[in-house]
Amino acid sequence: MEILYLALAAAVIGLVFAVITARQLMTEDEGDETMRSIGVSIQEGAAAFLQREYTFLAAFVVIVTIVLAVFIDFDALDKLGDSRGELIDLPRTAIAYLLGAIASATAGYIGMYVAVRANVRTAAKARIGLNPALRVAFSSGSVMGVTVTGLSLLFITLLYMVFQDVGPLTGFAFGASSIALFARVGGGIFTKAADVGADLVGKVEAGIPEDDPRNPATIADNVGDNVGDVAGMGADLFESYTGSIVATVALGSVAVIGVGENAVFESEAVAEYTSDAFILPFAVMALGIFASIIGTFLVRTSEDANMGRLLWALRTGIFGASGLALVGTAVVILALDLDFKLFFAVLAGLVAGQIIGTVTEYYTAYEFSPTQRLSAQAETGAGTLVIGGLGLGMLSTAVPLITIVAAIWITFELAGLYGIALAAVGMLAPLGITLATDAYGPVADNAGGIAEQSGLPEEVRDRTDALDSLGNTTAATGKGFAIGSAVLTSLALLVTYSQVTNITAFDLLEVEVLIGLLIGGMMPFVFGALTMQAVGDAATSMVNEVRRQFREHPGIMDGTEDPDHTRAISIATDGALKQMIVPGALAVAVPVLVGAALGPEALGGLLAGSISAGALLALMMANAGGAWDNAKKYIEAGHHGGKNSEAHHAAVVGDTVGDPFKDTSGPALNILLKLMSIVAVVFGPLFL
Repeated sequence: MEILYLALAAAVIGLVFAVITARQLMTEDEGDETMRSIGVSIQEGAAAFLQREYTFLAAFVVIVTIVLAVFIDFDALDKLGDSRGELIDLPRTAIAYLLGAIASATAGYIGMYVAVRANVRTAAKARIGLNPALRVAFSSGSVMGVTVTGLSLLFITLLYMVFQDVGPLTGFAFGASSIALFARVGGGIFTKAADVGADLVGKVEAGIPEDDPRNPATIADNVGDNVGDVAGMGADLFESYTGSIVATVALGSVAVIGVGENAVFESEAVAEYTSDAFILPFAVMALGIFASIIGTFLVRTSEDANMGRLLWALRTGIFGASGLALVGTAVVILALDLDFKLFFAVLAGLVAGQIIGTVTEYYTAYEFSPTQRLSAQAETGAGTLVIGGLGLGMLSTAVPLITIVAAIWITFELAGLYGIALAAVGMLAPLGITLATDAYGPVADNAGGIAEQSGLPEEVRDRTDALDSLGNTTAATGKGFAIGSAVLTSLALLVTYSQVTNITAFDLLEVEVLIGLLIGGMMPFVFGALTMQAVGDAATSMVNEVRRQFREHPGIMDGTEDPDHTRAISIATDGALKQMIVPGALAVAVPVLVGAALGPEALGGLLAGSISAGALLALMMANAGGAWDNAKKYIEAGHHGGKNSEAHHAAVVGDTVGDPFKDTSGPALNILLKLMSIVAVVFGPLFL
């Protein structure tokens, strides 16, 4: 029980830290009247989008809650003889699902609320220097990171202590995954539709700078950074964090107490909910929150810092937090008198995450040769640039996948299937700070837009561009972490599904399993196609609107007329909310339909196929998109002809292809893998 109280304390302290940090941020200078006016426009646009999106999601959540209460809590669990806890007459899975959805939406909203107020403050600080701007932007990311981890750990721990059972936790993870998928897809469609429209018409056709106030899509683009890359990402990683805990706790019922030939498994029938195998993940995550808070104070840089120094400023915080979390984990494992090989399982997860992040950085940062070579291909046109980016993205999947395979093999040898799940926990334990390094990027991007629109001196934009470029790299690294943890967590949930359905093996020679495997492999591609086409459709509407305003209001270009930013925001909002429905519904419906029509074995095959295909496709999309984006920024920094050159125009086209890759389809795929796995675990008893 002491460990569970430690988890509660860590969650509460994390949330208090987030509140204090947010309050300090609100006291920072907001700049002049022009800057404040632009900031308010972004705030209002982001709030309006989230209000409409959450209204739709509320109806979806209510329907699913009713379905779970009727078909799961009062029927299927009875078949399993579930009798733990004193509250078995309540619709526990439905209650947990509702709380998971609320907590996930709350985490995303809080992150967005702080980000849209930190952007103008970052721009104001950039007038002073690089380090003050970094501190403000990074602090806003810290609020997001610690809020996500604190809320998740708080709710999971409370649910576990109240129900004294693992079962309802899957409902909480289901709720988190549902919101995450729609938030990531909807926000991703919005932000990329606005971004593509602003770039293609503004940069390429009109020849005006990025974030120029004359561009009708500029404010919509700034809004999109927040609703997609902050609110959507917050819900995304809330789901990743939650899923890793739930999968590991679920496998705690068969946790390996010994290793090797003499391994002893803890029987589900006699396991207490406070047993060491169950509560170890709570301890690791609690230590991760404490370590992340300390790590945030280690992030500093000098005024003359280049990209390498900026990267190391963030790495210092991440590595410091990871080291502290590892030391704490070792102490807890020794105190609980567990096999110390469990420590090495956590270590393997952390190391694997760092390797994936480093490889992602190598393929996407313009400091390194892959992106530099890609930018050189822009000199011969957009076609060669796109070809090169696709090849780079495909090649970049090799080392991360080999790393994940190695982590699976090592952790299985150390502690069986429980060890694989524990590796995912280790990978995400310092999420409070790794998410901060990701979430600060959109704030820096917005700060650059505000600086451009406010007419601030060139050196201010240079500082925000440096932070923005670093944000692109850290965002790609964060996506690599999320994808790696998604594979490990999905594998653990696949094992949990086999326990729920009492299936000991999935035989590929059985036709049902083979059919499920192929359908599962197809799902990431269908899902990716739907989300890419959704961005394309919404971007087409945005491009046409920007062209119309330039054509019908020529005074926009000479400054005698103001562009209609509200119209552009409305188009992006309508397109996003309309286009996100089908991909999100498929992720929930397909596992249920396959299980109902072909049986539980086929559903197991579907999960296996989706994990394999989805991991590769997600990595390829995220890394190719990041490389295209930074190739453009490398050219804008003065290489290969610089801004407004033919190479730059080609790079802008490549970036518009990469934007939905890295910010819509790619990151949503890791949610797809876990959501389908969670749906299978929750609804699996109905297919017996």
